[in-house]
Amino acid sequence: MRKIAFVTGATSGIGKATALLLASNGFDLIVTGRRVDLLNQLVLSIKHETEADILPLCFDVRNQDQVGKAVDSLSGKWQIIDVLVNNAGLAVGLEPVQSGVVDDWERMIDTNVKGLLYVSRKISSIMVERKSGHIVNLSSIAGHEVYPNGAAYCASKHAVQAITKTMRIELLPFGVKVSSISPGMVDTEFSIVRFKGDQQRADNVYKGLTPLYAQDIADAILYMVTRPAHVNIADLIILPTDQASARDFHRR
Repeated sequence: MRKIAFVTGATSGIGKATALLLASNGFDLIVTGRRVDLLNQLVLSIKHETEADILPLCFDVRNQDQVGKAVDSLSGKWQIIDVLVNNAGLAVGLEPVQSGVVDDWERMIDTNVKGLLYVSRKISSIMVERKSGHIVNLSSIAGHEVYPNGAAYCASKHAVQAITKTMRIELLPFGVKVSSISPGMVDTEFSIVRFKGDQQRADNVYKGLTPLYAQDIADAILYMVTRPAHVNIADLIILPTDQASARDFHRR
């Protein structure tokens, strides 16, 4: 029997790569995202390339009511969720606190922190009832370090680390694994979103070095969720070879 993975933010980047890889490796998928056109494209790709069953749910993780209704709509086999990948997240803006854009702060905190909590609350209750499951939270090197002009984003990813550690303790009696994965620089839509569509600024982030790619993180997530029952990868930090910390890079 194929296990079921629930992947948030699956319409692009790490979420999309993870959904495709899990579908190719024996998982059926519940995929979520805000952009219904991209969600439908993902469904077609997975159906064309794999034998996986797939269920799309279009909602915004920032909206608690939408999250609740989406999860509550699950029926039949889709109620048996083995893996949750809390991937939905973003960075917006790159300004110091004294000139930060409050709307950007709220968008990051609402998505990266509150959205993760909303989804985890619903799915973890299913796992607790079954006394089985694995939750993987997408963190960042920014959850372990800080850098100038990134106060809100770094704070949101530090929060992900704190939530992950707390959940691991709370869910311990129920046999539910809780992990986080903390990538460094990954070439996805991340920088385009951060710079609000400014392609040149986004491209400059990766200039002169080789970053990670979405597939690299998807590979690591697949490894984490396919370990034996007695093994939990608590946290995994992955950096490109050209990066040594949140602030140190080797550019050619």
